[in-house]
Amino acid sequence: MVVVLRPNTPKEKTEMLIEEIKSQYAGVACHCTEGTQVTIIGLVGDTSHVDMDSILAHQDIVERVTRVQEPYKMVNRKFHPQNTVITLDNGLQIGGNQVVVMAGPCSVESEEQIIDVARKVKSSGAHILRGGAFKPRTSPYAFQGLRAEGVELLLKAKEATGLPIVSEVMSAAQIPLFQDVDIIQVGARNMQNFELLKELGKCDKPILLKRGLANTIEELLMSAEYIMAAGNEKVILCERGIRTFETMTRNTLDISAIPLLKKLSHLPVVVDPSHAAGVSSLVEPLALAAVAAGADGLIIEVHNDPPHALSDGAQSLTPDQFDKLAARLGEVAAVFGKTLSTRV
Repeated sequence: MVVVLRPNTPKEKTEMLIEEIKSQYAGVACHCTEGTQVTIIGLVGDTSHVDMDSILAHQDIVERVTRVQEPYKMVNRKFHPQNTVITLDNGLQIGGNQVVVMAGPCSVESEEQIIDVARKVKSSGAHILRGGAFKPRTSPYAFQGLRAEGVELLLKAKEATGLPIVSEVMSAAQIPLFQDVDIIQVGARNMQNFELLKELGKCDKPILLKRGLANTIEELLMSAEYIMAAGNEKVILCERGIRTFETMTRNTLDISAIPLLKKLSHLPVVVDPSHAAGVSSLVEPLALAAVAAGADGLIIEVHNDPPHALSDGAQSLTPDQFDKLAARLGEVAAVFGKTLSTRV
């Protein structure tokens, strides 16, 4: 349920209305969003017994009351009309009018490798270093990542370059290892690991939530709802391609998901063209298309020696290829009224 207040409603009257609603309806939480022109109170929980007329009776401050039909509430743009902008500790913003680029190897393989790639992608304009320490692999015999050591090496690369880092967590037990990681990623396979999502909801840290291999947009939004309902509103949605009947690519990038997510939700949307394509030659056109479709950011795999990468070498760009792509991203962003972030 959404309560839209009249313009210039005094803050004290807003607070009094919220307290009245909470006292009358047990189990209903109120989330207040103050925009430049309108203030909205979002009611979350079992609102079936909430009397809309009693709220509308506050005619001096309430403009209208509507029920939200969608099962997702806190991620819903009806609850929060303005775009959410997530600010990292270094001031970098995700979700504003600037496109943010995350780049780095699929897997952290050594200290030399991750620092070398970090320096090169930074020089090309990347804003965040990506790297996998814990790797969920289809085969139990494939490289599973350096695990805790991989996180430590990412932190060394962060110290060497100043780049914030993003890396994937696979279980709630691993969360303490990510204390100094700037963005925690939830991979496609864990998108509906609801116990993990609830634990991440207790963290005061941005969460990059990837869409599952064959999940709908509504299911992605419901997973984001789990994190936000548990208390963490710093959620970034990621479209990374979905499984279809097509076999020429690893996945199929759902380009329509970008404007749909921007319409349905206020959360930032990032696109992973590397996993969508599975082929390095397709990463650039998909990345450019994502920016044109309205993506707030990209997460791209870059490796200094793709043929010998321990994972996903076929879809990884070389630093030189990434450098050329980064130059073109700014051109496309400008056409659609955006710029590449200049903050690193």
